[in-house]
Amino acid sequence: MNIVFLTGSELRHSFVRKAIALSRGVSVIRSYCEGTEKSIWRLVESAGACADGARARHLAARDQSEKDFFAAFVTLAPDCSEPIFLPKGEINEPEHADDIGELRPDLLACYGSSLIRAPLLTRFEGRFLNVHLGLSPYYRGAGTNFWPLVRGEPEFVGATFMHIDAGIDTGKIIHQIRARIFPGDTPHQIGNRLITDMALVYADIIRKFAALPEMPQLEVPSQVRVYRQKDFTEESARELMRQFAEGLVERYLGEIEQRELRGPIVENPAVKSVAQLSGERT
Repeated sequence: MNIVFLTGSELRHSFVRKAIALSRGVSVIRSYCEGTEKSIWRLVESAGACADGARARHLAARDQSEKDFFAAFVTLAPDCSEPIFLPKGEINEPEHADDIGELRPDLLACYGSSLIRAPLLTRFEGRFLNVHLGLSPYYRGAGTNFWPLVRGEPEFVGATFMHIDAGIDTGKIIHQIRARIFPGDTPHQIGNRLITDMALVYADIIRKFAALPEMPQLEVPSQVRVYRQKDFTEESARELMRQFAEGLVERYLGEIEQRELRGPIVENPAVKSVAQLSGERT
């Protein structure tokens, strides 16, 4: 399967990009990596947040956890993804759509890029995948694995693999996975373990794309929670810390079966589980 991969350029994006390109049955003929000009760090810094405030501490811990999970792989693994680096938002410029068209990829796959618009959407309709770090339709927008933890709902932390469309995380869902959570986990361990799992599953979906069955879609709940970067406040970062300090992980693990019933997910029978995929690599 020859693909073009659209992503960001933070450490987690580099990990997924390189891992997909090294996956059996997948050839990344080019990847487009957008810059960090509009990252959450930039937003917090532009707001004049205190360097030792709750948001800054949260982001610093996230960065350190990403280094712990991904830095060695990104440093040591060969890069077979043919990366091109460009400013945030530039992926939607018509010249890039023209260049991608000339490559004649079987499929476009996206993780962590800007919101995709025409002409890419129209030229590659039906051949364009996205992975959303969050469980749609329950949480959409930005930070969708942050907000379930703030609200005390770890059962809604996961990844959604979907066909991309013009909306915000509204495409037809192909498959979903929940985060694997263990005693003593921090929010960043939960998130980065999910990213490693997501990369394995994404490669499996890309390999099997042409043969994947269409899945029944989830009923949209009466209240869909949509967040933007501006919603990330000092108060929300403090609430996340409070949830974990007061035993959120332990409460969740003691109630996991009941909690998961609150948020059904799409599980495509053609896609291997994380356990199966991990076993293939050991």
